[in-house]
Amino acid sequence: MPQHLNMTALLVDEYDTALSFFVGKLGFEVREDTALGDGKRWVVVAPHGATSALLLARAVNDRQRDAIGDQSGGRVFLFLETDDFARGHLTYTQRGIRFVEEPRSEPYGIVAVFEDLYGNRWDLIEPVACKG
Repeated sequence: MPQHLNMTALLVDEYDTALSFFVGKLGFEVREDTALGDGKRWVVVAPHGATSALLLARAVNDRQRDAIGDQSGGRVFLFLETDDFARGHLTYTQRGIRFVEEPRSEPYGIVAVFEDLYGNRWDLIEPVACKG
């Protein structure tokens, strides 16, 4: 039985604030934004052409609110793959994305860590397989 990860839930404070970042700064597309009643929405974003997506899940209690920005205990949480690291890094830097380290070459590719609007850490990575 073939399987794949379809979505990852990401805790956010407010839907529209999160959409401004993921669509406006990272350039993701909105795949779905459906009202579910009582202020709850099913909001899905993804990079253009990606098969996986993020479900932006608004925190509704203290435990969830405390986890916003720290869903992985300070480690890199999500990995955004690109076919052109230099272009992506420049674009994101110009859009105000905060990189917490300089780009570096690793055996698996070129990578740098950035933070989303909540402080979750992401890798922007161009895997070795993407290079020529």
